[in-house]
Amino acid sequence: MDEWVVLVLAMVAVIVVVVSVIVLRGRRVGTGEDPSETPDVIEYMTMMIGVVYAIVLGLAIAGVWEARNSAQATVQAEAQALHEIQERVQAFAPAAREQVRADVDTYVRYVVHKEWPGMLDDGQLTDKGKELLDKVRADITAYEPRNDRESQSYQPLLDQAGAADAARNARAQSAGDTMPGVVWFGLIGGALVAVGLIYTLQIRRSPRELLLAGLYSALIAFLLFLIWDFDSPFGHYVGDTTDAFTDLFAV
Repeated sequence: MDEWVVLVLAMVAVIVVVVSVIVLRGRRVGTGEDPSETPDVIEYMTMMIGVVYAIVLGLAIAGVWEARNSAQATVQAEAQALHEIQERVQAFAPAAREQVRADVDTYVRYVVHKEWPGMLDDGQLTDKGKELLDKVRADITAYEPRNDRESQSYQPLLDQAGAADAARNARAQSAGDTMPGVVWFGLIGGALVAVGLIYTLQIRRSPRELLLAGLYSALIAFLLFLIWDFDSPFGHYVGDTTDAFTDLFAV
């Protein structure tokens, strides 16, 4: 099921539950309830809890957003370094040039089609991918430049191979989820408290109040979904963050 469909269903479900509880509570209490009787201290505590939870949500969103941007920059750096290798190796002898390009293509295809799904599932990179990238570096290292033109291209190619390896290592470090389980416990628990506090204010069943309660609950559900969506730095599907590879290579 598409994640946006899940989001819409979750928001609708939250609105239905919150509004239903308010309506049922209003019928049980009856018309004798006076909202003005709510103690000032409860209103103050409700406001403070809402402010604190909003700050926590903002920090969580900023954290996962920064992690996603950093992950995308890492992927871009790795793909660009490999692309530079394919272009700059033009100065090498035909046999060596084709060997390097073939090994780069093999590595990229393996990363996109084999390694990426496993990385999204368990947050781990494979030894096979490391071996394929080492093969690219070994091809360049083993080549002996025959003239000044090849010598001038040799060191930059080694630098790009090192950059690709560094970007791969950074990708390995960013492969896991951003938010620890204890943070999720706090976010979900805080959401239940924030929504539950609606009922401490003796909210009534007028259309305006029901609308505001529903929108408030739906907003919290949306923000939690947003955090969940960005919690995986490389997305939840292979195509989410592999554009850097697929745009530069025919995979």
